[in-house]
Amino acid sequence: MQGTYKTRIGDEGRIVLPLDWRKAVHAGPGDELVIQARDDGLHISTVQQAIERFQRTVAQHVPPEVNLVDELIRERRAEAEDE
Repeated sequence: MQGTYKTRIGDEGRIVLPLDWRKAVHAGPGDELVIQARDDGLHISTVQQAIERFQRTVAQHVPPEVNLVDELIRERRAEAEDE
């Protein structure tokens, strides 16, 4: 899904997204979206897209054999022992 669409901000700060775009990402009334302010403008994604993007970013920096949950638990237990 790519393309350019021109819209206006409504009186209450609402932005209308094109129907084709909403259908492409399976978004409808009441669904939550993530809006990020970036240097080059705004980036809008579904919550699921944002989660997947974050998971890809983490995967680039954490080896597959490392379990971050286990690491956190290990650190917390070590901190508790030190207290």
